[in-house]
Amino acid sequence: MNTLSEDLLISRRIGLSISTEDLDAAEVAETNRDTVGDYTVFDPKITARDVNVFYGTKQAICGVNLDLGNYEVLAMIGPSGCGKSTFLRCLNRMNDTIAECRVSGKIHLDGENIYHQNIDEVLLRARVGMVFQKPNPFPKSIFENVAYGPRLHGMTRDIGTLWDIVESSLRKAALWDEVKDILEQPGTSLSGGQQQRLCIARAISINPEVILMDEPCSALDPISTAKIEQLIDELREHYSIAIVTHSMQQAARVSQRTAYFHLGDLIEVGATNQIFSDPLHPLTEAYISGRFG
Repeated sequence: MNTLSEDLLISRRIGLSISTEDLDAAEVAETNRDTVGDYTVFDPKITARDVNVFYGTKQAICGVNLDLGNYEVLAMIGPSGCGKSTFLRCLNRMNDTIAECRVSGKIHLDGENIYHQNIDEVLLRARVGMVFQKPNPFPKSIFENVAYGPRLHGMTRDIGTLWDIVESSLRKAALWDEVKDILEQPGTSLSGGQQQRLCIARAISINPEVILMDEPCSALDPISTAKIEQLIDELREHYSIAIVTHSMQQAARVSQRTAYFHLGDLIEVGATNQIFSDPLHPLTEAYISGRFG
């Protein structure tokens, strides 16, 4: 009994049926939680080595090693509470905003340690932008939502240049044609899908190098989700992108590499088509096939 994974223990407690195959996979997985697959890439934008995250005394991430390549989409999948969003927030030090959170290990952006004491977190988050689960436009006009970042970072004081940045960002976010005549209206007046694309436009207005997306389509309808997925594919030409998603179909559609997390461990990482067609670890296979998670 002690060798069963936590997921299967929970399943048993609430009365779900558990097959012998599930039990065998869990027993094997519990004795081998090392990452399978190659977590490195030839041309990394971000490298993470032996990353651990603690919330107080509880460990949420356990010794994760993972690279994000230049101009690729890396999808992170796994059951709720497995640590994928926590790890994502390590990549631009968003966890620093949580008092009881402690991060150890090494994370480098273009070879530079982002946790070095001399790193300015504000400038780091300009280089590594983030799009959250729910659209969060500022209570400002559409124009001011996009112009906020360039103004904050002193990118320009020329109104003409600022207009060019706003238009370019909205075009890259595939939103310009829908809002070009209503730029003075509040960003909150847009639909959910439009608001999320506005948030993407706001993120890319300050010329980031990396975009982090934490379940960006979870609150959207299928049509809006399709637009965001198409946008992600187009943005990959200019940015490195890491996306957390609960949708395995979405991960398969938008990413080139996929990382599977389970109870704080990075279980498997590899080419997306390999992860979904021929997973190497029994826990990955059980999750992909829907036996638990």
